[in-house]
Amino acid sequence: MGQRWESYTLSHLPLQLLLCAFSLAFMPAAFTEAKDRSKAVKGRRGQARDRVQLPGAQTSPPDPRLKANALAMDDTYTMVEEYEESIQEMVRQLRNSSEPPDTKCQVSLGLWSPNKRSLSPWAYSINHDAMRIPTDIPEAQCLCVGCINPFTMQEDRTMASIPIYSRLPVRRLLCQPGAKAPRKKKGCHKKYRMVMETIAVGCTCIF
Repeated sequence: MGQRWESYTLSHLPLQLLLCAFSLAFMPAAFTEAKDRSKAVKGRRGQARDRVQLPGAQTSPPDPRLKANALAMDDTYTMVEEYEESIQEMVRQLRNSSEPPDTKCQVSLGLWSPNKRSLSPWAYSINHDAMRIPTDIPEAQCLCVGCINPFTMQEDRTMASIPIYSRLPVRRLLCQPGAKAPRKKKGCHKKYRMVMETIAVGCTCIF
């Protein structure tokens, strides 16, 4: 049990940290943007009632709160870039690995990789989707139907290995509504929306 929990924690840690860090960075910027937008609407209504425009309004210094909001958004974009770069680095490591792909249901205690030391070992494949950024994301695939018995170190099918899923932020390409042939390049415009996508990040054992 202790070994399984350790493997589960270590395998979950990198992607969960990226997800939490991205969410925390995005929330303050979104909250500040909503407040500033509400105040801007009220300001336009006041100008419409008074029909008065202050001299030099266009040359006045920007609101410090708007500058803070811009800095927060810059931090968010930086976090997104770092997140996407970390995903790309994981993909490069998978593609450049000299080790043969894992296909056997077995535990390798001599290796440091959590996916190979787990009682529900898994391998990584590359989830490819040209309609999103990142285009390639590492995805876990369980190597066992059952689980490795810690006493015999053999597969025990009275238990079961199941994937662990996590929701990861990606930028997905939006297609124009009503396009008859979305597969064609002209059927989509280059506009991306941040969405959450479900990806298998590891495997665990259930009884």
